[in-house]
Amino acid sequence: MKATELRPGLGVKMDGKLFVITYFEHRTPGNLRAFIQLKVRNVVTGQIIEKRLGSGDDVEVIDLDRREMEYLYSDSSGATFMDSENYEQLTMPTDVLGDALKYLRPNSKAIVLLYDGNPITLDLPASVELTVQDCPPEVKGATVTNQTKDATMETGLMVRVPAFIKTGETLKISTADGSYLSRA
Repeated sequence: MKATELRPGLGVKMDGKLFVITYFEHRTPGNLRAFIQLKVRNVVTGQIIEKRLGSGDDVEVIDLDRREMEYLYSDSSGATFMDSENYEQLTMPTDVLGDALKYLRPNSKAIVLLYDGNPITLDLPASVELTVQDCPPEVKGATVTNQTKDATMETGLMVRVPAFIKTGETLKISTADGSYLSRA
């Protein structure tokens, strides 16, 4: 497949190793040749690497099986997911998942990417709804500037939110950068 046809979530094989694309940008700087800037995550180690490819470069794409699964719980061995179709359970190590668990609450749906029957990563939705578990109270009279404060969500995720947000509210959070989008 040509480098210009790549998209986030695709599995690719580079340098004999399996990677999943997490970020894709097609850049055309001034009077230079266009190139593709990628961030890829190594499936085995979880390490994120930046790669630069020419627009005409060929990349070997690996077919990944995408299954909708329900996140059940986490323990010392990892996160347990259940297949929605056949109720089969599988456990993914927490080091492979990275920060993805901070966006999932128990019994929520997620797309699990599998390669040769082994889970390699999660494909999260663009945004999730989480409840504020703890945040400081609003400061009265502080309406002149756009003030933000730290809020702890139910999954342990820390998010900068506007001053008017209170404990117990449900918020829409971006999974790309963990930022506050709106009230749910």
